[in-house]
Amino acid sequence: MEFHRIDLEQYPRKEHYRHYRQAVPCTYSMTVTLDMTHMLQKIKEKGVPFYPVIIYGISRVVNAHQEFRMALDELGRLGYYDVVHPNYTIFHPKTETFSSLWTPYQENLSAFLRQYQENLVRYGDQPTAFSPMPDIPNQFFISCIPWVSFTEFHLNIQHGYNHFAPIFTIGKYQRSGEKILLPLAVQVHHAACDGFHTARLTNELQAWADYFSLPE
Repeated sequence: MEFHRIDLEQYPRKEHYRHYRQAVPCTYSMTVTLDMTHMLQKIKEKGVPFYPVIIYGISRVVNAHQEFRMALDELGRLGYYDVVHPNYTIFHPKTETFSSLWTPYQENLSAFLRQYQENLVRYGDQPTAFSPMPDIPNQFFISCIPWVSFTEFHLNIQHGYNHFAPIFTIGKYQRSGEKILLPLAVQVHHAACDGFHTARLTNELQAWADYFSLPE
């Protein structure tokens, strides 16, 4: 894991960064509806659970773009990690609480799913809110609310203007005719990315789902 400092004088978005970091500190959220019909059919055929697959898909598009791997170092200087890993919630029905786990991102889907399952078996029943796994700085965040579908979702984060890691919230998918649709909320820092970048990310996630296939 490496953190690469960004030279603001050479950064194409330096004016945008300074504006949304200093003049008008700003985060925003965008909620989109994704068509999961094809992907759900493919994983159902193989008996693969949905949650780790969509975690992988989100991780794939996040790691494809520098703006979603950005962070501030200990001195508040802008930079980006060469790779970021998904931190995701696991619900505990008995206590109606959740824990947060993380799985190292790997480009190979099968390897990622194996590691996810190993982490789930080892840490998934831990009663604590936060993972007993070692903490790492290069994470982004995913949570799931599978009991309700939504058209908007916002997080109000105290001191959120220093938080650059994107946060994804997955809702309950529902049928619309022959399609199965999934709400996904994306919360980001405007200093790191504009609407164009977030739209590109969600469009790429949709394209990945449209052509999804499991390895043999």
